[in-house]
Amino acid sequence: MGTNVSRRQALATGAALAGSAALMATPLAAAATAQAARSGRNAKPTVVLVHGGYADSSCWNGVIQELQDEGYTTIAGSNPLRGIPTDAPYIGSLLDSISGPIVLVAHSMGGTVITNAAAGKSNVKALVYIAAFVPDVGETQGELINKFPGSLVGPVSVGVPYTRADGTTGTDLYLSKDGQAAFAADIPKATFRVLQATQRPFDAASFVYPTQAAAWRTIPSWGLVAGLDKAIPPETERWMYSRAKARKVVEVPAASHVVMISHPTIVAALIEDAAHAVG
Repeated sequence: MGTNVSRRQALATGAALAGSAALMATPLAAAATAQAARSGRNAKPTVVLVHGGYADSSCWNGVIQELQDEGYTTIAGSNPLRGIPTDAPYIGSLLDSISGPIVLVAHSMGGTVITNAAAGKSNVKALVYIAAFVPDVGETQGELINKFPGSLVGPVSVGVPYTRADGTTGTDLYLSKDGQAAFAADIPKATFRVLQATQRPFDAASFVYPTQAAAWRTIPSWGLVAGLDKAIPPETERWMYSRAKARKVVEVPAASHVVMISHPTIVAALIEDAAHAVG
């Protein structure tokens, strides 16, 4: 009887592990299959979207719907939000797993991640920065967010201690319930409440890690300025995009920092512009 139970347990465990592996592989397997199928001259690149702090991959849902309707394979990468030393290699590994050309898109702190992660990746054909950081080598996000006045997100950020894997104590930053005006003023209050409740915090040390590479120096870039951004000041966004010699910059005058939620059609259109340019 004990042997039978052990066998049943082993079979159940094996089935569960196989199911988990299949679930984890599904997004990349689906992308690879789609890419293989569209091997002709007019093949569309895969669009990889990277979120920033106080968010998760669901912040791209509206943009993803727009892109999928136009036939683009899309993958919303899950940014660890632990800082460049962790985030950039993680997203870099995702890029390595995709065959064929990539249009790499980022919001907010995700811009720092893709600027580092895309360096040396020959399959990344375009970088699209959506109200995002575009740092140069040696720069930190802390320096850039204070380059021009206007960021109000600091006072509505709540620090929570956590234990890192090495046993040291870090500080996670969460967006408070009072953070809508600074972060997401142009979405309904009910939508903000859901965003705030489901947010993923980021390590405060993310602001002090210096950028190690600047992929925009070798990969063409596009940028979107959120005109009423109270997280990264619009003037900072314009300055960074200009320095990166972005091929096209779109301004959305009434948009808050979460422009990909409030104006997904405009964001998707810019991504498609980049895809068409490098396709």
